[in-house]
Amino acid sequence: MKNAGIVLITMLLMLMTENVLAVEEAKYTVIVQQGKLEIREYAPSIVAEVIVNDDFEDASGAAFRKLFNYISGDNNGRDKIAMTAPVTQKPEPEKIAMTSPVGQRKSGESWAVSFMMPASYSMETIPQPDDPSVTLREVPEYRAAAIRYSGTWSEKSYKKRLVLLQDWMESENLEAAGEPVWARYNSPFTPWFMRRNEILIPIVP
Repeated sequence: MKNAGIVLITMLLMLMTENVLAVEEAKYTVIVQQGKLEIREYAPSIVAEVIVNDDFEDASGAAFRKLFNYISGDNNGRDKIAMTAPVTQKPEPEKIAMTSPVGQRKSGESWAVSFMMPASYSMETIPQPDDPSVTLREVPEYRAAAIRYSGTWSEKSYKKRLVLLQDWMESENLEAAGEPVWARYNSPFTPWFMRRNEILIPIVP
């Protein structure tokens, strides 16, 4: 499973290295910066997303083929959609019937893996996926605490930085408004010490 995931990630993220200058990235403004820790204001965007029930390191591989097929033309317009950065992954909360109060919880090993769509698209013009497991959703403007780091794509490395980010948020009295998002910007061929990885946590403005 992990080998298959590596192959799929390679297929997708190689697109980022073919013409680095052409890769569109998520748009944000830095509000506060303390070394590799930041508070950012993100612009609205559209993402294509797949929900998978797998562990941390296998989740991307399980979702990538569906997303790769979608941007490669598996859509109602048969359009090829430009690759963007980063590729993101986050825990997927279980949606629960409306009660009072409103609540949510993590649903075990489910993860949402997503690609940001180019800013030239709107929900009216974006090609619709042929695969029903690929969904499109609008992400409104939001503020996030972020930490940037280089290194491997292991769960151990992720958790180490997540603790650092959460500790910093506590020291700055920042309140989380959503689940952590793991963002990756580089091809697997990029040396581990040159990779750009990030963890983002939406915060209450």
